Amino acid sequence: MKFKLTLLGLLVSFFTVAQSKNQTAVIEVDGVCGMCKSRIEKACLQTKGVKLANWNVDTHQLKLIFNNQKTDLDAVKSSIASVGHDTDTHKATEEAYMSVYKCCRYRDEKIVQEHKN
Repeated sequence: MKFKLTLLGLLVSFFTVAQSKNQTAVIEVDGVCGMCKSRIEKACLQTKGVKLANWNVDTHQLKLIFNNQKTDLDAVKSSIASVGHDTDTHKATEEAYMSVYKCCRYRDEKIVQEHKN
């Protein structure tokens, strides 16, 4: 009986530690359309440790679940910037920004307005 209780205690401890590795975050990411959504989420998911990435086109909010022992927000934001999208703290280089489709150029107010119509 004592062995079973010890084993149960170890299992509970293990699952508690495993779950504590996961962290959630919400960050602001610039973009204008479904193609931007796909590019942003793909960049996140290709970052080791990211388990879930969901970007909302209307609110520009990116919801993340990631293993904080494998990555951090800085690495995720760098990945996003490398594919041409600005975050709240990382700005894409001009070269990366110009690599996105012309219809995805969120810094151009005319394009942003076209997506709103």
